Amino acid sequence: MPVLTAGAGLHETLALLTSQLRPDANHKEDMVFLKDVFSERSLGYLMKIHEKLRQYERQSPTPVLHSASSLAEDVAEELQSGPMSSEEKELLHLLTSPHLKAVLSVHDTVAQKNFDPVLPPLPDDFEDELEEESVKIVRLVKNKEPLGATIRRDEATGAVIVARIMRGGAADRSGLVHVGDELREVNGVSVIHKRPDEISQLLSQSQGSITLKIIPAIKEEDRLKESKVYMRALFDYIPLEDKATPCQEAGLPFKRGDILQVVSQDDSTWWQAKRVGDSNLRAGLIPSKQFQERRLAYRMKMGTLPNPKSPKKPVSGLRRSFRLSRKDRQGSSGECSDPGASEFLTYEEVTRYQQRPSERPRLVVLIGSLGARINELKQRVIAENPHCYAVAVPHTTRPKKPHEKDGVEYHFVTKQQFDADILNNKFIEHGEYKENQYGTSIEAIRSIQAKNKMCIVDVQPEALKRLRTAEFKPYVIFVKPRVPESRRRPSVSPCINQYFLQQDEDLQEMRQSALQIDQQYGHLVDRVLIKEDSASACAELQGILESLEQESFWVPVSWVRT
Repeated sequence: MPVLTAGAGLHETLALLTSQLRPDANHKEDMVFLKDVFSERSLGYLMKIHEKLRQYERQSPTPVLHSASSLAEDVAEELQSGPMSSEEKELLHLLTSPHLKAVLSVHDTVAQKNFDPVLPPLPDDFEDELEEESVKIVRLVKNKEPLGATIRRDEATGAVIVARIMRGGAADRSGLVHVGDELREVNGVSVIHKRPDEISQLLSQSQGSITLKIIPAIKEEDRLKESKVYMRALFDYIPLEDKATPCQEAGLPFKRGDILQVVSQDDSTWWQAKRVGDSNLRAGLIPSKQFQERRLAYRMKMGTLPNPKSPKKPVSGLRRSFRLSRKDRQGSSGECSDPGASEFLTYEEVTRYQQRPSERPRLVVLIGSLGARINELKQRVIAENPHCYAVAVPHTTRPKKPHEKDGVEYHFVTKQQFDADILNNKFIEHGEYKENQYGTSIEAIRSIQAKNKMCIVDVQPEALKRLRTAEFKPYVIFVKPRVPESRRRPSVSPCINQYFLQQDEDLQEMRQSALQIDQQYGHLVDRVLIKEDSASACAELQGILESLEQESFWVPVSWVRT
């Protein structure tokens, strides 16, 4: 039989005892019962907690004395009472220095304090209450953080019920409070006749130790594992401005583009979520997708929200001389996964994706506001590395010039062929310039990717609907120039004043163009590139393209599910 060492812990003893239980004919049921009891995971956790507490008692640092300052003064007086050697003089100098005196004073202050949390004594009538009904006294120690639980008033009984437990909060970490528990007292104060907002305020104001008197739920819900559902937020959310939230302090604020891990969808109205990359372990409340859509639909019905299906204004400043078709068409490139295809923008389920060597490179899509000059940026990056990057060769109906080659500068086709391609939905966008037609086709992109090159296209934002598919997995970059603020200039000649006025109007139009694109299409953008100058923008774009082949990125789940 194995022998326990002197340093064996309780949980090791329990594990050894469990392994030695062998049911015999006479006591088979008893042995099976004991083995089941000793094998309980919760019992093993309690043994480990007990050992940790005992270890803390044995190893917790305790001060040798509480009056180091007085001892230093006594030593200094003793040294000064007679002749001193050089070492004694140095010691006296150290003991009388202001810095060491301050350190010893702080030591004495800390040594005389007890920093362990002090829990209040149990109530006098605790035993009586236990006999009357199943009452549980829960003691928690929390900092300034919220308790991490919300409450509601039961309409039938009027009881104060724990409505939800926020994952990672103080209540959740304790494992002692569960959904459905009835709350009776907080720090000895009865909450039976208090309003839910008064109880929430009482809980939030309690610091340090907090004692709850609870009647456990008849059937406690099993602790659920955290889900691995991730959502990209498509709107900004500020809980303090949301009157519908059950607890504003428990809300999770987020901005459009944030990645949220939804850890619980038990409540169909309010999900629990964490921001990816946030150091806060406690989950917060966010409106569920269904609830947010219902709210937006109501606001639209009441006229306080524009209809998302109504035609959008053309984005100003984009290709003024190139009238592009904005008709929504579905082609052979696959089903559109644009989150804007639904009526309202709320959340988009995403997952991590990294391009594998066997896969075709992702499509890189550039959209730009007025003054971004994205075609120049695209051509410069391709010229510096033509073996890795290329542009989709467009189609045109204009005559071929002597120095041009078909399939290099353009695919030269007849007007009849171009119109037929339009009817067959072969273009992601097309338009007319000086009575000639131009367009970028799906096949032109595929032909670049077939050569294992990364295809870079610059399109109007409307074309993103057609490109956001599992086939292309586009990475969308919004390029906008750095626009300086307009400044007041001294009055000079009318001509110069007119020049400055025109310059300010151009800057204002550039700002408006960028703002309009952000409002209409910002939820589809993966990266914003602020263009200071061509050289720095080119270097930044080059870095983005390299990272697409080496790093993982969040993409819609539908792009990677087979």
